[in-house]
Amino acid sequence: MPIDFIAIMPEIVLTVTALIVLAADLALRGDAKQLVNPLAALGTVVAIGFTLYLWGDERSTFNDMFVVDDYAVIFKLLFLGALLAILGISWRFFAEGRYFQGEYYFLLLTSFIGMLLMPSSRDLLLLFVALETVSVPAFVMAGLRKRDLYSSEAALKFFIIGVLSVALMLFGMSMIYGFTGTTRLELIAEAIQGDASTVPLLLGSVMLVIVGFGFKISVVPFHFWAPDTYAGAPMPVAAMLAVASKAAGFAGLMAVAFIAFEPVAEVWAPVLGILAIITMTLGNLIALQQRDLIRLLAYSSVAQAGYMLVPFGLARSGSDAVAVNDAAVQAVLFYLIAYAVMNLGAFGVAVAVNRRTGLRSIADYAGLSARSPLLALAMTVFLLSLGGAPPTVGLWAKFAILEAIAVDVTVFGVVLGSFVVVNSVIAFFYYLRVIKTMWMDEARAGLPALQPGFNLSAVVLVLMAGTVVLGVLPGLISGFSSLTSLATGG
Repeated sequence: MPIDFIAIMPEIVLTVTALIVLAADLALRGDAKQLVNPLAALGTVVAIGFTLYLWGDERSTFNDMFVVDDYAVIFKLLFLGALLAILGISWRFFAEGRYFQGEYYFLLLTSFIGMLLMPSSRDLLLLFVALETVSVPAFVMAGLRKRDLYSSEAALKFFIIGVLSVALMLFGMSMIYGFTGTTRLELIAEAIQGDASTVPLLLGSVMLVIVGFGFKISVVPFHFWAPDTYAGAPMPVAAMLAVASKAAGFAGLMAVAFIAFEPVAEVWAPVLGILAIITMTLGNLIALQQRDLIRLLAYSSVAQAGYMLVPFGLARSGSDAVAVNDAAVQAVLFYLIAYAVMNLGAFGVAVAVNRRTGLRSIADYAGLSARSPLLALAMTVFLLSLGGAPPTVGLWAKFAILEAIAVDVTVFGVVLGSFVVVNSVIAFFYYLRVIKTMWMDEARAGLPALQPGFNLSAVVLVLMAGTVVLGVLPGLISGFSSLTSLATGG
């Protein structure tokens, strides 16, 4: 079967860009090495162009292992948009620090190639390759602060827990292949229907695969790596792990859950629902105790993963569950887009403050409103949105979860919705504490004025505008997410 090169053109463009960036870094000297950043951005823009060309045009290649549909295109645009934002907040950070810029941008682009593969993968093997393409460069990027023992420790924790989760996932995949004789997602779904869906070992294999994705999205109890890794990694890398890498994990989890394992949804859905409750509650309660902003954002990210896991707890099997499953997929996709905008913005402000002052404690943000009103206002908008306050996109992200629950109300769904509301209230305590520190506390003497630079200011302004505009016009997201129908294989 001939290869459809148009279908894989975004991945090809990003691969070529990564190779050009690596070669350019070898050729350039001194300050000229900064040019690899705009080279990477240019390649990303070209990849976005090819992705938009694929909009509304369903394609498949590699014997239907790789599928391009509206679901995949939306995710690819999300990843590429996040890549542009991360490149924007990385430029001065890596140019002014003692980092190997070429290696960083090459690893970053390589990781995003895996992310582009993830939503198009319709085969367990391709999903595994995509997941490892995302993860392996991230292991290295987390330890790029080579002279910092804390960074090395964080990277080592990330690597060890990542390898353990991958081993469990591979074990589960091998047993599923043994039961079904295939690695194609839709064929697995056909094979495990009926009596096969009651085999205990098969059900255990399904849960092992889900565990592997649980690590990627930092769900309790697979979240232990996240706070230390976020705190030890360079801040732009932490932003990538908190947003893009997490979104890639959810893309893979949705594919296996709503396509391959849909016939046994009654087994994994309650488990994921309970994990969602534990994850959002534990993440928020621990975030209340944090004094370091990056660790606060790390535990906030854990809690946000819990919110996004709620729709998985609503899943059902059978033809009469199509509406519920479709609503669940659309709610997760809506939340991921909103989360990317507001969380990348929060990390952008953190990068701007840290780059000039080296500070990251919440107490060090005292008086930020006087030193840099733009950064203080932007961080306020992002934190309020993460909490779900109007008129920000975070409010509609929470509402999308509740709307999915309302499609077919059950007792378990009401319980899940109640925990979403309660945890949203808890989260406001630590978000408002940071806002209060920025606007009401006095800054200590001797802190320099903050001038984030044009590129970082532009990224923060665009993301702040996006957070507010999407809060006023949420249909800009819901109009896209409603086009997806992964639960029916589309």
